[in-house]
Amino acid sequence: MEVAAGAMSPLLRKLGDLLVDEYNLENRVKKGIQSLETELSFMHSALHKVGEMPSHELDPQVCIWADKVRELSYEIEDAVDAFMVRVEEEGCHHAGPINTKKRVKEFLKRATKLFRKGKGLHQISSAIEEAQDLAKQLAELRQRYGLEMQGTKAGSTIDPRLTAMYKDVTELVGIANPCDKMITMLKIEGDEGSKKGLKVVSVVGFGRLVKTTLAKAVYDRIKARFLCAAFVSVSRNPDVSRVFKDMLYELDKVQFGHIHNASMHEKQLIDKLREFLENKSYLIVIDDIWDDKAWKFIKCAFSENNHCCRLITTTRIASVVEACCSSTHDIIYRMDPLNDEDSRRLFHKRIFSHGKVCPNELAQISIDILKKCGGVPLAIITIASLLVVNQRIKSIDQWYALLKLIGRGLEGDACVEDMQRILSFSYYDLPSHLKTCLLYLSVFPEDYVVARDRLIWRWIAEGFVQGGKQETSLYDLGESYFNELINRGLIQPVDIDIDGRAKACHVHDMVLDLICSLSIKDNFLTILDGIKRNKPNSQSKIRRLSIQNTMVEPTTVQLDTRTMPQVRSVTLFPSAIDQMPSLSCFQVLHVLDLEYCDLREIGHKINMRCVVNLLHLRYLGLRSTYVSELPKEIGKLQFLQTLDLVETGLKELVPSIVQLQHLMCIHFDKYTKLPLGMGNLTSLEELSELHVDRYSSGIVEELSHLIELRVLRINFEESDESQDKDFVEALGNLRKLQSLDIDGNDGCVDLLREGWVPPQQLRRLAVLNGKDNRFLTLPAWIKPSSLPLLSYLKFGPRMFRSWGCCHVFVISCSGRGAG
Repeated sequence: MEVAAGAMSPLLRKLGDLLVDEYNLENRVKKGIQSLETELSFMHSALHKVGEMPSHELDPQVCIWADKVRELSYEIEDAVDAFMVRVEEEGCHHAGPINTKKRVKEFLKRATKLFRKGKGLHQISSAIEEAQDLAKQLAELRQRYGLEMQGTKAGSTIDPRLTAMYKDVTELVGIANPCDKMITMLKIEGDEGSKKGLKVVSVVGFGRLVKTTLAKAVYDRIKARFLCAAFVSVSRNPDVSRVFKDMLYELDKVQFGHIHNASMHEKQLIDKLREFLENKSYLIVIDDIWDDKAWKFIKCAFSENNHCCRLITTTRIASVVEACCSSTHDIIYRMDPLNDEDSRRLFHKRIFSHGKVCPNELAQISIDILKKCGGVPLAIITIASLLVVNQRIKSIDQWYALLKLIGRGLEGDACVEDMQRILSFSYYDLPSHLKTCLLYLSVFPEDYVVARDRLIWRWIAEGFVQGGKQETSLYDLGESYFNELINRGLIQPVDIDIDGRAKACHVHDMVLDLICSLSIKDNFLTILDGIKRNKPNSQSKIRRLSIQNTMVEPTTVQLDTRTMPQVRSVTLFPSAIDQMPSLSCFQVLHVLDLEYCDLREIGHKINMRCVVNLLHLRYLGLRSTYVSELPKEIGKLQFLQTLDLVETGLKELVPSIVQLQHLMCIHFDKYTKLPLGMGNLTSLEELSELHVDRYSSGIVEELSHLIELRVLRINFEESDESQDKDFVEALGNLRKLQSLDIDGNDGCVDLLREGWVPPQQLRRLAVLNGKDNRFLTLPAWIKPSSLPLLSYLKFGPRMFRSWGCCHVFVISCSGRGAG
């Protein structure tokens, strides 16, 4: 249900944009928009409450209501976008750079002219009136049927995590070694190196790892060595008073036998705990902590004393584990997946009777299935349960059929449902914007490595990243979303850079199963992969389409083009290129991602000349498509934000590209020739890879106009002294630069050292292939006080020859170097 709230967020912002003076709307239309905005804001608030609960806990009527609100949001947003497009389209007649002030004036004139014609005004006015009527109907429906935005009564579901606390020790696999390590870390009295006082060991790992099982195993082994002990769970929405009462009851069931009936507030309970624990050795396990605020409150109950006091906490969130281990002698224990041997043992133990071994014919398929499980005990146990029915092992054909389904939508089994419910606790704990961003990863197939930049720019194009503080770019905000999903263990970092940033991510197959299930249920995404997924028909409105490996004959999968007009995102993968509908089917497309689809192949329906008619387009991904040329009229795409042309082989960019006033990110090949007027792209934040030779006289000067640039990669084939000076002067205007790569320029090195003052935001600086000049000493501005965020500094081999470095020199912001 969070999908509905996510769909409404960008709409509310756009309605606010319509009310600004420059659109010169009639008072009647303005009042309609204000009324609609108010009604939708109340709905948005209600949807946030709905989104915090699993759909199976909601009244079915509430789910229907939320679906209707979501569809209404999409329809209104499409109408608003269509109006914006008409305003921009009226004046898109320029082929060269435009003065910004002049452009604003012309924009207002065009808008006024459009309103006088009555076309755009009538369209938006009619759309607002219709939306008002629908919004009122939805509000009346909610009142008429008494729809409550809350879950079903408590007690209707059982927490599947409870079983982890009561596993027999003989059933556990892969626990013995971690258990021994944790006991060593705890340094209990009587052990070598033991110390008195309070010590915390915090276990961190995602929900699919056996944190609770491990903590319970350690607790059972050592609790007798303490005067008192307790094992309590916190949960996602903690009742802290209940946690304290549970703790007191566990510590002394006689003295606190009736504590749960006592009327005591939190401070009284904290005082009671501190008083009871004051002169005792104790072991307390606090399981499943979800936020650091809850921990900071709970830890008030514990104080230092002169006895052996040990706390074990478990969490699935990295920031929480840091809060738990705030003292220097506290220790973080990070749960690792099971190794291959333990995975195999657990898998076989669940399938084959005691003493029996895996038959040879099932050996290879077992290995393949375990690779999909990734050493995650929860996944291994769940998959194993699907391969046995009434104590009989399924046929090898059924094993292979199951292998194909992992990561593609396991469903229908009680064990699978329990596993997804456990995983869903992490999903429902996410704030609204992160839920939507996580669901979006269901666009990509299993085992797919998703590039960080590709994902973030697509989030921005979809409107999932809303503007925060003025000084924070949308990309930086999107990267904070990306990092938070890693922090919570919901995506796995891939290819960690030297500065600690993940260049890409991967989604575990079990998490992918969950988000695919949620995406399909809420009509967030239609996935075409030839196996299961939602089956598009003429009655359903497809909003996002992912065309993956079809794995069937092309003739058996057909897309009804009547369902295409409302599609706002299309992602095509190479093996399904023949399934792509004609681009002429789409009317409101925001994202078109054809990455790695070879457009030189014959038989597909992709005509790049039709791209210029996709006037709503924000993201165009053509990386590694080998597209031979861009349409000359690409400047018509006035809302385009991201254009990825890397590895296309394009020799030059068409002149109209300089009309893309909203373009924020453009990547192209090293020797792609640019037209004059690139300085007109004043929204540009990322520019890569700019090629400069002695014939590029105007390109360097135009850099000075791109004051929003955060990332610049520039390659000098040849340059003269005047170009070098112009380049350094241009850099002086780029005060938002965070990453700068300069390749092949030996002439501007000395100028950089003497005449450039880098912006404080600079994180990365790489200057390569210097020939004649070199830094014999570091420039004065390379110091922590001037560049506090600098984490990556790299120069070509000759520039630090006197330092004895053979390839690169990297300095962290603390000033340490490594060659």
